[in-house]
Amino acid sequence: MGSRFPSHQLSSGLYVSGRPEQPKEKTPTMSSAAMPYTGGDIKKSGELGKMFVTPADGSRSRKSGPINSNAPLRTGSFSGATSHSGQLNSGNRMTTGGAPGYVSMKKTNSGPLNKHGEPMKKSSGPQAGGGNVSSRQNSGPIPPILPTTGLITSGPLNSAGAPRKVSGPLDSTGSIKLQNYSVVNNQAVTRINQCDEYSFRKSFPKTIFWSIILLFLMGFIAGGFILAAVHNPILLVVVVVLFAIVSLVFTWNTCYGRKAIIGFISQYPDAELRTAKDGQFVKVSGVVTCGNVPLESSFQKVSRCVYTVTSLYEYRGWDSKSANPEHRRFSWGLRTLERHVSDFYISDFQSGLRALVKTGYGARVTPYVEESIVVDIDQSNRDMSPEFVRWLAERNLSSDDRIMRLKEGYIKEGSTVSVMGVVRRNDNVLMIVPPPEPLSTGCQWSKCILPASLEGIVLRCEDSSKIDVIPV
Repeated sequence: MGSRFPSHQLSSGLYVSGRPEQPKEKTPTMSSAAMPYTGGDIKKSGELGKMFVTPADGSRSRKSGPINSNAPLRTGSFSGATSHSGQLNSGNRMTTGGAPGYVSMKKTNSGPLNKHGEPMKKSSGPQAGGGNVSSRQNSGPIPPILPTTGLITSGPLNSAGAPRKVSGPLDSTGSIKLQNYSVVNNQAVTRINQCDEYSFRKSFPKTIFWSIILLFLMGFIAGGFILAAVHNPILLVVVVVLFAIVSLVFTWNTCYGRKAIIGFISQYPDAELRTAKDGQFVKVSGVVTCGNVPLESSFQKVSRCVYTVTSLYEYRGWDSKSANPEHRRFSWGLRTLERHVSDFYISDFQSGLRALVKTGYGARVTPYVEESIVVDIDQSNRDMSPEFVRWLAERNLSSDDRIMRLKEGYIKEGSTVSVMGVVRRNDNVLMIVPPPEPLSTGCQWSKCILPASLEGIVLRCEDSSKIDVIPV
């Protein structure tokens, strides 16, 4: 069948015009066959299972024998890859055929099994009802269990995570001795000795004192010589009058020197912390608050104190014992002294700013705190105060038949105190520190008081037991 137009026959026998279409190349398509369900069997996992096949040459250790049900199980997702021969537990038996180094699991879930052959449930805390601890899955060491009370405690913990308890009873005497020992040996607490307090005889220069003694001795010798040779007593009378005046001045300063210094501190003008410069010597008056180490009075057990003092005095008669080597007859002598101070804060009355007073860690402090008589003991009322007897026993002090007097003073939190020291500013922290040189009070001619020196930080507070404190 000839024609000018090309034609071709289809596969169905029909002739159509046009040339037959050229067969096109098929575009390759990505197809994935459905992965067969393996049921947790490594042999059916294909290439992935080969990664976990255990070699049969014995390079890995094999565990043989029965495994205790209480033993902790491995917590990996492929725990069944390790081969075990022998009895696993009473419910399941797993055997190996020698050449294959893997174990065929019949369960449909991967992971470790419990003793009944069931998948273990993961838990993130202790199980209630006496659950087995070995069935928990944890990564790393088990942290200690905190006490159920929620309190934050200090000190070592026991195996259960609770604070370690001290074995044996602890009586009140032992706890008091332990507390006193910790206060005395704490580096943050300054212990002030008797030699640190003001005394006119100690503060007066020794060189000037012995020079005056030498001049009067020479004057007495010269006056006596002139009186014997010329019979003129004028020089001797002058020397005697001068010696009487000097002796009277010394006696006056010894008896009333402390009172004069307290007056000097009271009359010293208060400074404002807001305008005080770094390194300036100031006096600040305000309300005190405790620092990191609050104190407690020794006898009355007054808590939240920044300064405490307890002193025991004894009266010495004609044939009684002396309280100290310098104790004279028919006078009161100091037998023991306990005086402590620590760092505290003071809020300025004028500016309202609060400053840290550095009186702890062995700082030099000169306190002027009034003490009150707490106990007076003589032969008639010796058995009337069991607390005083206990206080003596704690310090290994004997009472005998002595006449004793106990005084105590303290600066409680909320008390009004005057502090004298040097201002220091360090990283927006305002502090009052001891001055590098002693402060001289100067001569008070109207009161016939000689100059005295005050070393370190000066504390001034009246009897706190008679003053209402401000709650803070």
